[in-house]
Amino acid sequence: MVVAGNVNANAAVSVQARSVIQRFGRTDVLKGVDLALAPGVFGLLGPNGAGKTTLLRTLATILTPSGGTLRLLGLDPTQPDQRRRLRRRLGYLPQSLGYYPNFTVAEFVEYFALLKEMPSADVNRAVARAIERVGLSDRARSKLKTLSGGMLRRVGIAQAVVNEPDLLLLDEPTAGLDPEQRVGFRTLLREIGEHGVVIVSTHLVEDVAAACSTVALMDAGRIVFQGTPDHLTSLGTGHVVGDSPLERGYSRVLAEARA
Repeated sequence: MVVAGNVNANAAVSVQARSVIQRFGRTDVLKGVDLALAPGVFGLLGPNGAGKTTLLRTLATILTPSGGTLRLLGLDPTQPDQRRRLRRRLGYLPQSLGYYPNFTVAEFVEYFALLKEMPSADVNRAVARAIERVGLSDRARSKLKTLSGGMLRRVGIAQAVVNEPDLLLLDEPTAGLDPEQRVGFRTLLREIGEHGVVIVSTHLVEDVAAACSTVALMDAGRIVFQGTPDHLTSLGTGHVVGDSPLERGYSRVLAEARA
């Protein structure tokens, strides 16, 4: 694996994965993943089937690791009492978010606030703030079935951040967002990354370059690169495929990992 420095060397590690394996049947989807992340915005890149979604589902405590050790915010997610405490401090947006079409935006975000066991006195204010942060205050009373795909994605982001999470996991969060909304979204990521760990899985390398202080590249269930976007960009030289230096660096790392 290519490793280029530790951007947050002086900060406390909040996510620690050591040789994490995730096995489905006889297939290892994660093959010994190692990560050590401090507060900041972390980009997760990789081709389809690389294991990104499985890694996020594992970090979100939906899946229990088949092997290795995992500590999130100092807690062991394999222990039921610690897992419950962790979920109060976690935000997660999956690739496909199910929803109740007759819920309003506010009702849906409030539902997730209650699932995260937020104090009842804080819920209304937190819901209003989360909806405002994704630019949907004027649609708070609209039913979800009336919203566009991009608006639904923003509702999904709102539910993920309603509890001001210390660990925020986002799987393809900018799908359906227009360029202006993506700029606002990057600002939101940086705000949360000032105090917590944000992990963004995306195919859009420009989002990584604009918002992430650290990036990892996954392939075939392994981390094959971890470093800064600038370092990945610096690898984008020579005759490799890609429209930008960052994309060319991505292609070069993948090619070398598969050689």
